[in-house]
Amino acid sequence: MRPEKRWPSGSARAWAVFSRMARAAGRTVLGEWRGIFVEPVRELFRRGPSALLLAAVACAGVIFFHAIAQHPTGATVVRVIGGVRGDLPLWLALLRTPVSLYVPALDLPVWAGLTQLFLAFALAETAIGRRRTLFVAYATTLAGTFTARLMMAVGPGWWGFGLPPEAGQVLDTGPSAAVVGLFTYISVIRRAPVVFVLTGGSMIVEAVAKPNLAGREHLVAVGAAIVLGLLHGREQVLRARAGDWLRRLGLTGGPAPEPPDEPVRAPAVVPVRKAATTSPRVPAADPLDRVTLSASAAFDWANAAQRARDTLTR
Repeated sequence: MRPEKRWPSGSARAWAVFSRMARAAGRTVLGEWRGIFVEPVRELFRRGPSALLLAAVACAGVIFFHAIAQHPTGATVVRVIGGVRGDLPLWLALLRTPVSLYVPALDLPVWAGLTQLFLAFALAETAIGRRRTLFVAYATTLAGTFTARLMMAVGPGWWGFGLPPEAGQVLDTGPSAAVVGLFTYISVIRRAPVVFVLTGGSMIVEAVAKPNLAGREHLVAVGAAIVLGLLHGREQVLRARAGDWLRRLGLTGGPAPEPPDEPVRAPAVVPVRKAATTSPRVPAADPLDRVTLSASAAFDWANAAQRARDTLTR
């Protein structure tokens, strides 16, 4: 008799599912560790301390402005050159935004944020380069600033999207949006879901738990970083398509690009047939010519015979 097939108990099946999930999570974490930390560390050993220039400058700037803001006069100077609020004119806010990245927020601990700031800029500079790091940090910060202005322009309501006018008086400074944007961007281009959950997911929890202006700007920075990460590596295609659309709309004065030159084809070689090497044909004689020649020959013969008789008779 065949032994009866025993199905695993509930605890055994739960343990099997848990072990599979644990192995999958371990493989994911190991892959992220190699892509996000191992390669930047190799780049750091290759380039040396110069690969940490942006991280060092960012941390030094935050420490410098924090030390100045401890005095009343210094706080006024920091607010004048780096204080960004929603009720400021747009040109003035754009002018102060680069400095506002180094002005620490008032409601966040400075020394605890320096670690995140250093890790974000150091990891981004070694992974994506110095120029792209600055671009992503500034773009995500501007995205949060512009969206906050749009929320205040809409006003309260709109299913929680708008903000009251009093939000324009809140000081909006600090590198937190840039830090969140850099971590999110790297997690998208390196396919790192664990890092994405730890950064973008924490911002969602913060926005839900503490629905203020900073939380909403962080969510906007995460969204902007996701869009930039999805467009990573497609700059040339997007630039070509944008130029094509601008030319179609007549917004560019430059001429349209000429089509590529067609390859020059060699002329077709026509085979030349050789003439046949045959002897020239002699035209056939006319029958009338034959009769004339025969009569002339007979006349000459008769003259010769007459001369011969005359000679004999003498």
